[in-house]
Amino acid sequence: MKRTLAIGDIHGGLKALRQVLERAKVQRDDILIFLGDYVDGWGESAQVIEFLIQLATQHSCLFMKGNHDMWCENWLDSGIAPHVWLMHGGSSTAESYRHFDKKQRQEHLAFFNQLKSYHIDSENRLFVHAGFASIHGPEDEYDDSNFLWDRTLWETALTMQRRSQKDDSMMPKRLKLFKEIFIGHTPTLNYNTDIPMNACNVWNVDTGAAFHGKLSIIDIDTKQFWQSDVVQRLYPNEKGRNHY
Repeated sequence: MKRTLAIGDIHGGLKALRQVLERAKVQRDDILIFLGDYVDGWGESAQVIEFLIQLATQHSCLFMKGNHDMWCENWLDSGIAPHVWLMHGGSSTAESYRHFDKKQRQEHLAFFNQLKSYHIDSENRLFVHAGFASIHGPEDEYDDSNFLWDRTLWETALTMQRRSQKDDSMMPKRLKLFKEIFIGHTPTLNYNTDIPMNACNVWNVDTGAAFHGKLSIIDIDTKQFWQSDVVQRLYPNEKGRNHY
């Protein structure tokens, strides 16, 4: 059967991406929804983008934009590398582009330019890298940077889950807008687990691939998931990112 699969933050781990796609036995008619942060971490960020561009010619793919993708996009466009980006994985990304010519870099810039801020499917499920703040939904978001950086959506879902709130009238309006919400951005390693987490109707699929975690794919209907090996083991001579 045709599946819709959501893929967590990759952070330059091409070996992990190839491995988890194989383990999930991805078929040509599966829909692949990537939740952003394709770069900054392991040493194959440029190669990940090249792979995704090719993958999109063979599969139905939707690509969300993450905060690290924004940094890389700005660098490819302007040539300016902010210190904060370099310190958070950008240096490995810049190094990965060393042997990519101007034409290839322009193709990658075009890829970053077409990334989506969010996607809402026909069953009212939201896919976004980080979150949103408006109680009226992402269409009414007052600050588009929330799609890339917001953590309050996830923190709110966790708080409500821990309270075991049974009164639906007390559920925050943001959470009630959608059947389900799929996010990345905040590593589940922060909560001492390396598998996808669920709180209320929010699913966090960032299982720490940038650090000492794994890359995950989840079937959004069945909630079955597949994972790569610990990404650090696939890049034994690299350190990955140092900060969450």
